[in-house]
Amino acid sequence: MVTNDIATDQRMQRICSTLAAEGYNCLLVGRLVHHSVPLPQFPFACVRIRCACSQGKLFYVEYNLRLLIFLALRKMDAICAVDLDTLIPAVVWAGLRKKKLVYDAHEYFTEVPEVVGRRGVQWVWEKVAAWGIPQAHLCYTVGQRLAKELGQRYKRPFEVLRNVPFYHQVETKASARYILYQGALNEGRGLETLIAAAPRLPLPVYLAGDGDLNHQLRKMAQEIAPDRVVFLGRLSPAELRDVTLSAYIGYNLLENKGLSYYYSLANKFFDYTMAGVPCLVSPFPEYLDLHHEFHIGVVCHLEINDIVTQVEALYKDPTEYESMRQTCLEAARALNWEREQGKLVHLYKTIWS
Repeated sequence: MVTNDIATDQRMQRICSTLAAEGYNCLLVGRLVHHSVPLPQFPFACVRIRCACSQGKLFYVEYNLRLLIFLALRKMDAICAVDLDTLIPAVVWAGLRKKKLVYDAHEYFTEVPEVVGRRGVQWVWEKVAAWGIPQAHLCYTVGQRLAKELGQRYKRPFEVLRNVPFYHQVETKASARYILYQGALNEGRGLETLIAAAPRLPLPVYLAGDGDLNHQLRKMAQEIAPDRVVFLGRLSPAELRDVTLSAYIGYNLLENKGLSYYYSLANKFFDYTMAGVPCLVSPFPEYLDLHHEFHIGVVCHLEINDIVTQVEALYKDPTEYESMRQTCLEAARALNWEREQGKLVHLYKTIWS
């Protein structure tokens, strides 16, 4: 169960597809929003719940109540909650029916920028986590350091299931000339700094996604770089893949606002790598580990001058750029879902063994 629109949740699509191929009867539950597109044909069932409230405290209350009612009418052997905002109904019904509870932490929920600094909100979610996570029969998350941190905090072992894409062989082609950011336009993603750097960059900036800062970022871009920043809006997974394949440089710089971002291992990093697109990455532990192992990406600080310097250096050195692009394509043979999915299958077998 997730709180977002499952039409664009590629991690859950991969997980459910793999489990369905193993013979599990999967139902993926998400939210129906005003910009939702028709769902493609999946090898598993889907339900999207419509809410009257779209954000804030009232949304979380309404969505959890709707999930509680929805689950009352469903048979299940196991129920998976994705992050804390779906954990309460999962714990309630798994406990009442004595079924298996799975917790999938896409992030360190109480340490995301939207929660850090809001003591009351953070306190509530911490209480939910401390109550619900220890009851889970299986917990997993996206990276090793996050698994260690969550495991120590909630006294439950967390396994690692990285958010890597399916493998796609990329044909050699000339890349387009733009810097691409894909993902939510939310706080802490370094997007204000990227837009501020845009007038000095040798390449235009493309932003693919939507989020809380959409209006603010568009206004900022219009004021300081109207011809250098392009907003692509929310794209389907297929459209996003095409845009990524054509990018010259990917952008994945984060503000160090809480442990969730500091220990993050975002899917966009692997999407850039799969497409053979070198990217700017923050000097955070998980990215540094992969950079040292595979020599992909350019480590960059979230500062205008450093962004400009790193982009210009790569742009002016086509030999180094092509070498890094080939390194990305080689790394993609190891960083893909075909290799990762075996862990998922094994983990789900363990909860009944």
